[in-house]
Amino acid sequence: MTRHNDGGASRGGAQRGGSQRGNSGRGASGNGRAAQGGSRLGGRGGAGKGGFGGRDGAQGGSREGRDGGYRSGEGRTQGGRASSGTGKGGYGAPRGEKKYGEQRGNGGAPQRGGKPGAAKPFANERFGLDLGPVKRRRRGPSQRVTATPRVENPDGERLQKVMAHAGVASRRVCEELIETGRVEVNGEIVRELGVRVKPGVDTVHVDGVRLQLDENMVYFVFNKPAGVVSSMKDPEGRRDISHYLREGQSERLFHVGRLDFETEGLLLLTNDGELAHRLTHPSFEVPKTYLVQVRGPLPRGVGQELRDGVELEDGMAKVDSFRLIDSTPGHVLVEVVLHSGKNRIVRRMFDAVGFPVQRLVRVQIGPIRLGDQKQGSLRKLGKQEIGHLLAEVGL
Repeated sequence: MTRHNDGGASRGGAQRGGSQRGNSGRGASGNGRAAQGGSRLGGRGGAGKGGFGGRDGAQGGSREGRDGGYRSGEGRTQGGRASSGTGKGGYGAPRGEKKYGEQRGNGGAPQRGGKPGAAKPFANERFGLDLGPVKRRRRGPSQRVTATPRVENPDGERLQKVMAHAGVASRRVCEELIETGRVEVNGEIVRELGVRVKPGVDTVHVDGVRLQLDENMVYFVFNKPAGVVSSMKDPEGRRDISHYLREGQSERLFHVGRLDFETEGLLLLTNDGELAHRLTHPSFEVPKTYLVQVRGPLPRGVGQELRDGVELEDGMAKVDSFRLIDSTPGHVLVEVVLHSGKNRIVRRMFDAVGFPVQRLVRVQIGPIRLGDQKQGSLRKLGKQEIGHLLAEVGL
């Protein structure tokens, strides 16, 4: 009797979505047959289509192929939206998290200083991922550059009005957040409703999430394809980031860091110079997550060697974590996390241990994840994502 499975991992029968190991699967990775959707690691062998290492693009579900995410995981995904209530969506999304584009309700888990069913900031935000409260704000080596000692600004606006305008919630909900001690102004918890602030002078945090009150600042995630130069204008005439932007948009945006010509994945684009500086400065140690495909099998001890550190021409380098994601005959997919921003650091480290990189995709920078975003596309960050990113570097 054939068993049908609509999500999760399976080793036989017919599966729709999820992770699989098959020969004739369409877009799944692994051992079953006739799978539709999901992602696959295998290379050109096995007649699979799409996924990490595939060439043609998966049919249905979350895709990486040349087009999008990395795994559909548990539950089928349709156009980046999980069809089951607890579906994982794309690679890098924790279990049960809503994906980009989904509407979120007003409920949720208890927030810092709140109770079950308490007011939830950014509950009605249309864009971006729901990252929740900031659990640990990273201060970095220097003080926050825009913070000043809290004083009453009689010419400013009421705090709850500023919060509502920044998209946190309605004024009534913002007042509740203030009264329950979940709002900070210039690093000091505020509980009174009469406080006035100046958006260009004062800094405001809600549940540790920094509110970006400067409406001139813009933040995007770009999913860079292979064969694209990390530049707004390439002097050699090669395809660059500006090819994917609207006319005139590249003049006011710059990329945070860079990916080499053949590396794919997440690039942040912004006009926020202070944030860009901190994200790329080594002292802030912002973690970056990569998916790395190498030839298999991978001997035991390689991961520990990379964690312990390998000697490169410009000094020692090591990964913060190393995790095996999937393997098929001849190919291995691993996830590595590191905070170094040195040129071609991942490729050079794997060369040093004898396993040259076949394909490399950056899937996360700090709290910002690529998810199942289509390759070559630009996604505007949500206000909550921006706040987490600013908090990551102590802003």
